[in-house]
Formats: sequence, C-alpha cells, structure tokens
Amino acid sequence: MIEGLFQPMHLLIIAGIALLIFGPKKLPELGKGLGDGIRGFKAAMSGEEKPPDSNKPEAGNKVS
Repeated sequence: MIEGLFQPMHLLIIAGIALLIFGPKKLPELGKGLGDGIRGFKAAMSGEEKPPDSNKPEAGNKVS
C-alpha cells in the first residue's frame, strides 16, 4: 500500500494542491521554513549547540 505512494503522478498532484492552497507567493516562504526546521532538527540530533544562521548579520557588520 505504501510502496506506490511516491510515484511521479502522485507528487505532481500533491504539488498542484499545495499551489492552489498556499498560492505562488507563499510557497517559497513555506519551503524556507521547512528547510530551516529540518536543518535545526539535524543540528539538534548531531549535538551542536546552535545551528548556523546565515540570516543574522555579524556583530561588526551593520546592515542599512
């Protein structure tokens, strides 16, 4: 029953439904959030204290 779950046609249907529900502007934000969550989970599982966050500027660099 589960072996046929990730066939290409099924994935296209799921992607189409996600596009209809969230819209094209919200999907990149959703993907970024999902990626950050997975990255944080992997960091927590490997025992790192803080996952690297590339969005925060360093203390010496000011963003104007």
